[in-house]
Amino acid sequence: MSKTFFITGIGTEIGKTVVSAIFTEVLKADYWKPVQAGDLDNSDTMKVQDLISNSQSKFHPEQYRLNHPMSPHAAADLDGVNIKLTDFEIPKTDNALLIEGAGGLFVPLNHEDCMIDLIKYLNVPVILVSQNYLGSINHTLLSINALMNVEIPIAGVVFNGEPNAATEAVIEKMTGVQVLGKVGQLGQIDKEAIREAGLNLNF
Repeated sequence: MSKTFFITGIGTEIGKTVVSAIFTEVLKADYWKPVQAGDLDNSDTMKVQDLISNSQSKFHPEQYRLNHPMSPHAAADLDGVNIKLTDFEIPKTDNALLIEGAGGLFVPLNHEDCMIDLIKYLNVPVILVSQNYLGSINHTLLSINALMNVEIPIAGVVFNGEPNAATEAVIEKMTGVQVLGKVGQLGQIDKEAIREAGLNLNF
């Protein structure tokens, strides 16, 4: 595989799927969501597939499809499923690959392992999605520190949503992590918006 990246975020509902679509389109990459919890009829894989324009990207099936929209460990318990790190295998492809996580780094996959453990197991660099809100500096710095503590390489951070120059500047200065782009507040999220947002990436 030429380029493989794991897209994670500083929390839930901060735009990982939109950012995943942008990178998938820019790189004409394959896409893989290892765990989908809930929304099986409108999964993140389906959403990304609907937002890209290129014909090169392939969409690999989820390793786990869980019925309930909650933390994977709880959704798996309700489904009678035991999620194990050793069950995960990166899809084989000669194309670039974007892997989208569920929630933030410490979302439990089971009663022992969290999303950060899956990233470490897969051994791929991270693209971290941040969003500006009161407390996001703390959440972003904690996420970057956690990744560094377990020696997971960070390809860079993407700021999603309304810009805040002071917030973005202090995160960049205090961490030294590369800013890969600023998505900004998208009005309508469609194929055209995804293509245009990709023009602002520093990648």
